[in-house]
Amino acid sequence: MEVFFSTQAPGRKGIFIDAPFLESGQRIIMNIGIIGAGSVGQAVGFGWAKRGHQVRFGLKDPSDDRAAALRSKNNRIMVATNAQVAAASDVLALCTPCGDLNGKVLIDCTNPLKADFSGLEIGFDTSGLEKVASWASGAQVFKAMNQIGSNLMDGPAFKQGQPVMFVCGDGNRKKVVLDLVRELGFEVIDAGGSKIARLVEPYAMLWIHLALVQGLGRDFGFAILTAKGDE
Repeated sequence: MEVFFSTQAPGRKGIFIDAPFLESGQRIIMNIGIIGAGSVGQAVGFGWAKRGHQVRFGLKDPSDDRAAALRSKNNRIMVATNAQVAAASDVLALCTPCGDLNGKVLIDCTNPLKADFSGLEIGFDTSGLEKVASWASGAQVFKAMNQIGSNLMDGPAFKQGQPVMFVCGDGNRKKVVLDLVRELGFEVIDAGGSKIARLVEPYAMLWIHLALVQGLGRDFGFAILTAKGDE
């Protein structure tokens, strides 16, 4: 049972993963930590792992049955405590207080939902993203992957085209997040700075309302349609 990490990517002899970013041809292999291993965490984590990135899942107890189940799905992923994953990764997805995040890129995939899913706990004058940023001092925090169901987070296929995913947040490493979200199969829109999460989180609530209350189900996403003028 691994409780910490090998410094060599399995199956990649001579390529080490303790540097922030690794170039492989024209692609960059990234060092990504997933804090939490629920449906959303697994969707994005295994999605990025399939695309060649080094992925670590953080659990409270990395020796339990959940850890073994995660590794059985993809033997390239690693499992450790939240604090160990936060320390060893350069990009983190999901959010929970998990140690020193100074210099990290944190992708907040959550929505600040009420317990009964009837609405948001906070909004409009602040946001879940801004709360997370206040906890994760020193990290660059971005909101993404919160606007569609976990069943469609890895390579969503719609005959009409790609679904849209809005990304917001402040920091000079936003392109890292935009590229990772694009790899999962989304049309990516940079929606602006951290305060725009006050709009993006209610927008995500609309997806939840349509899916769970209005009976639309989970197999849909939003898209942007652009009218092109005559050339």
